[in-house]
Amino acid sequence: MSIDKLLAISFQSVLNNKLRTSLTILGVVVGIFSIIVIMTIITMLQNSIEDGLAMLNKNTFQVQKHELIVGSDHDRHDRNRKNITIEEAIRLKEVLTQAKYVGAEQWQGGKIIKFGNLNTNPNIHVGGQTTDALKTNDFNVEFGRTLRESDIQNSTNVVILGTDVVEKIFPHLNPVGKMVRVDNHPFRVIGVMEKQREMFGESNNNYALIPITTWQSIYGKYNSSVNIMVTAPSSEEYDDVIEAAIGHFRKIRKVKAGEPNDFSIFSNETMISTVNDITGPIKIGAMVISIIALIAAGIGIMNIMLVSVTERTREIGIRKAIGARRTSILMQFLSEAIILCLVGGVIGIVVGVSIGNLAGSLLSAQSAIPVDWVVIGISMCIIIGLIFGTYPAYKAANLDPIEALRYE
Repeated sequence: MSIDKLLAISFQSVLNNKLRTSLTILGVVVGIFSIIVIMTIITMLQNSIEDGLAMLNKNTFQVQKHELIVGSDHDRHDRNRKNITIEEAIRLKEVLTQAKYVGAEQWQGGKIIKFGNLNTNPNIHVGGQTTDALKTNDFNVEFGRTLRESDIQNSTNVVILGTDVVEKIFPHLNPVGKMVRVDNHPFRVIGVMEKQREMFGESNNNYALIPITTWQSIYGKYNSSVNIMVTAPSSEEYDDVIEAAIGHFRKIRKVKAGEPNDFSIFSNETMISTVNDITGPIKIGAMVISIIALIAAGIGIMNIMLVSVTERTREIGIRKAIGARRTSILMQFLSEAIILCLVGGVIGIVVGVSIGNLAGSLLSAQSAIPVDWVVIGISMCIIIGLIFGTYPAYKAANLDPIEALRYE
């Protein structure tokens, strides 16, 4: 019998028993749904986190005081680290000749910016920047100008505003050239930054950038640690520049041989890797739950297929009497089991992706389809159909035609 006829018969058999089919595929739907809905949410969150964390330019890493995520074994060591100073940042720039850019920055949050009788909410981040810091960060001036070396050397009171600030206090005006008050200090606006992407519905545009020397004159030179950003000339030299930066900075910080670094190195890749480390166990847990649910569904499919074989014993006998081969009978029942699993899998995938995206949207995460897990889900359905459909199909294929014709 040709494959198309075999599949047609299998589909017809499945459609002829709608109640049985519905009950059979329900377990598969639950199994596939459980993994797809979780993976959809995780994929949405990962995409949003990765976009939000992509704060550094390509081939760029950061040297900072604290670890990105500090474990319990490192809490005390991390807490006792001394601040990174601007002098150390300048020294690293001098000795790290392999780097393309070496920038430094410091931040203060919860500030207010005023223009006339308008002011922002007290949620503005004020960043002190070197000229190289603007190049290493994913900061681009949309209009106006960027910071110059003369601004850094002379500690000028100039500021570049994020778009949230502009929309709040300059709704109908070009802010360039206007005077504003940043945390009650007068500044002349020299530029406006390009709009940054949101993360989980939270804006990344509520900030203002000023020369790092001006920042230190306002908030103190040694009251907080300096973050150092380093850009390698190319991806091929990236790892070498990291190793060189670690070696040079250990000498600058006078870290003794054999002692751990008293600073942290991270990049977009390490931040994303940390996120993956957190979501990894969740994925494994979802996979285990899904496999258990699918095994339970497979047992149900096998039982219902055995009932189907019993009910269709006479039909099988007639088919064998008119020349149907064992392989045709076996493939028919095996096809029915796989079709049942695939129908349940497709329903589970559609429902899982839909509900997953709905749940993710409540967290303001970007919509996504976990394509790799959809493929895994379909593959699992086929495997479950093969495993649990083999015995009923084998039993049907080996029925004695004479005994089958006598069955009532």
